Amino acid sequence: MSLVVVGSMAFDSVKTPFGEVKEELGGSAAYFSVAASFFTEVKLVSVVGEDFSPEYIEQFRKRGIDLEGLERNIGKTFRWTVEYGDALNEAKTLKTELNVLERFHPKLPASYCNTPYLFLGNIDPILQGNVLKQLSPKFAVCDTMNFWIQGSREHLLETISNVDIVIINEGEARLLSGERNLVRAAKTILSFGPKSLVMKRGEYGALMFHHDQIFAAPAYPLETVIDPTGAGDSFAGGFVGFLARAQAPLNENLFRQAVIYGSVMASFCVEAFGLRRLWALNVTDIQCRYAAFRDLTAYEDAELF
Repeated sequence: MSLVVVGSMAFDSVKTPFGEVKEELGGSAAYFSVAASFFTEVKLVSVVGEDFSPEYIEQFRKRGIDLEGLERNIGKTFRWTVEYGDALNEAKTLKTELNVLERFHPKLPASYCNTPYLFLGNIDPILQGNVLKQLSPKFAVCDTMNFWIQGSREHLLETISNVDIVIINEGEARLLSGERNLVRAAKTILSFGPKSLVMKRGEYGALMFHHDQIFAAPAYPLETVIDPTGAGDSFAGGFVGFLARAQAPLNENLFRQAVIYGSVMASFCVEAFGLRRLWALNVTDIQCRYAAFRDLTAYEDAELF
C-alpha cells in the first residue's frame, strides 16, 4: 500500500567531528521518503524554493517517489545550520532560516486523498491537524520536536489524539510527558490517545510501547558514524514503509519487525553526510543488515534450571 509523507525539504549545513558540508539536501520529508521508498510507494507533500535544483527532483523520481504534492514557491528553500560535538546525540542549532516553509500550508492533491498510510513530519501541529482532516487515513504516524511541545502543546495534543503511533526521541518524550522515567513517560503519552509510542534513543537503540507490551531494539554497532542528521526520519521511513508494505492486519510481531527495519535505515543514514548513503543503498544491503540486527540478540537457552 502507498503512503503520504508531509514534512520539510531543506538545505542543511552540518559540522561534525568527522567533517563538514554546506547546503546538503535534507529535511524530514526528504529523509523519510527516500528510506520508505525501498518498501512501498511514497507520495511527498512539501515545499521548496526557486533555488531547488531539478537534479534533486530527478533523484527523487528515480526512487519512484511521487512529487505531485511538492510545491515550488517564490523564495529560498528552508535552511538549517547545525554542529555536533563528540556526543553525536546532541545537536547545536546555529541558524534556522524558514524561508518558503514559513508560508507552507500543505494541500494534498486529489490523487493522494485515498492513500491509507500517513506520516506527519515535525511541522506545526496546526498544519498536521489540517492534513489529517484532508486525508482521514487508515493508519497515521506523527513526529514532533521540542519547539512544538513547548510552543504549541494544545494543538500538538489534539494531533496526537488522532494518530495511531507517535515517534519521538527520549528527550522529547520526557518533555511532552513531564516524566523523567521513560516507562512512566510512555504511559502518560499513551494516555493522550495514540495506540503506540516509539522512542528513538540514538546510539542506545529504540523502545516501542504497544498496548501493554514493551519492545527494545539495539542500535547497530557501526565502525563509521559520520552524521546523525536525518537518522530519526530515516528510522520513521523504514518503520512506516515496512508497515505499509506488510498490508496484512497489523499485529505485535509486525510492529516489532517495523522497529528493526526503522533501525536498519537509521544505521545506514548515519554512515555519510545527508542522504548520500541512502541514495547508494539497494534491497540486498537492507536485508543483510536486517539479518545482522536479528543476530545481535539471538541466543539459545541453556538447560540450567
